[in-house]
Amino acid sequence: MATFEVLIYPVTIEPHPNADAIELAIIGGYRSIVQKDTLTDGDLVAYVPESSVVPEWLLESMNLVGKLAGKQKNRVKAIRLRGILSQGLCYPLEYRTGVVDVDTHEKSDHWVLVNSEIGGGVSAKAGDDVTESLGITKYEPVIPTCMNGEVFNAFGCTPKFDVENWKKWPDVIKEGEEVIFTEKLHGTWACFGYHPDHTVPIVTSKGLSDKGVAFKFNDANENNLYIKAFKATADYNPEDPEYGKEDVVTRYRRIVRSIQPFYILGEIYGAGVQDLTYGESKPAFRAFDVYIGEPGSGEYLDFAWFKLFCDTLHIPMVPLLYKGPFSYDVMMEHTDGKEVVSGKEACIREGIVINPEQERRDPFLGRVILKSVSDKYLTRKNGTEFN
Repeated sequence: MATFEVLIYPVTIEPHPNADAIELAIIGGYRSIVQKDTLTDGDLVAYVPESSVVPEWLLESMNLVGKLAGKQKNRVKAIRLRGILSQGLCYPLEYRTGVVDVDTHEKSDHWVLVNSEIGGGVSAKAGDDVTESLGITKYEPVIPTCMNGEVFNAFGCTPKFDVENWKKWPDVIKEGEEVIFTEKLHGTWACFGYHPDHTVPIVTSKGLSDKGVAFKFNDANENNLYIKAFKATADYNPEDPEYGKEDVVTRYRRIVRSIQPFYILGEIYGAGVQDLTYGESKPAFRAFDVYIGEPGSGEYLDFAWFKLFCDTLHIPMVPLLYKGPFSYDVMMEHTDGKEVVSGKEACIREGIVINPEQERRDPFLGRVILKSVSDKYLTRKNGTEFN
């Protein structure tokens, strides 16, 4: 759910504690293993993140033909080398002196991003996005049939949601800041909401919500995972003389007489969703956020109000793992381990989501919400990553 981009970064080089021929390139909070003596402190690299599909020419340039993941051996995944987690690839830029500017004809020194496929290079600096320049794309798995379905246009009425990795933004949350850690579940993102422009609830997935579309309530979507999970939120309404069932969206509108948009965001997980099932024999839903107002101009609830919202509507929440001052050590302590959803430690923990106790925004990141992902989760075998 994070922004996919290949950015230029300066690196810091550290020795590998268990090997002599390789080193660690530090990019923000990430570590990428590189051959010794290929980079020095301050060199610029294009950081190619996990889930990147790398073109053949770049594989050849980096001597990685046949060495990556996927059927085509061209997909970047996290690996562990000599006990150290390596995430992403570092494609070095070249530092060239006396480069003649085509417009001014003056000579200057530049960092150059070389693309051997087109037989040339372009000047680049830290922060540049070179995804297209390198021909790198994001890996998109084939979505199971149960996660597809017939949709309608809900443009402007669906929220956009992203959670960036703490390693990409390691300075945003300060030591000692009061935070909330919740367990990050391995499932599929779902949104159940209401917008006055539509007569039916907004039920959508991550990919569809970003595009402004939502699932129809019709016979063709009878077996759609998201529609079924939404209907499963129904609870008996004692105020209904016939004791009819009432879904969470209807229930909230009745309780607060809401006429403004609102969205319950959460994770559908369990058997048939992803490779980690948490001991659930069928799909289940847990909420991790509530957004009130028009998409783009509303606000997320602080954790205390979010909890009250879920308690009032009888919506299961993602597990709360920690509430207190932030520190790197506390973050890492909670990132790894076993899940607590099932109460039986049925599988590994994917990681945690970190929120300030009081919602706030950062001028560069936007809403402050970050994730820290478990090394064991990243390097597990035969994992699935559907949206």
